[in-house]
Amino acid sequence: MKTNVGGIDKILRVVVGLALIAMAALGVVGVWGWIGVVPLLTGLFGVCPAYSLLGMNTCPSRKDV
Repeated sequence: MKTNVGGIDKILRVVVGLALIAMAALGVVGVWGWIGVVPLLTGLFGVCPAYSLLGMNTCPSRKDV
């Protein structure tokens, strides 16, 4: 799969994912907090299946010279 998650998007996904997982592990939020695994993995791998389905891409375009 092609990378479709850009730099700032990656950082936000990892931060939100880690925050949700931490809150779930500490019991601050319910079990639904483990959904933070999804943004964490999409941020780490740089590929979002939902973006692919919707035709979105937050990566800067590469210009071959």
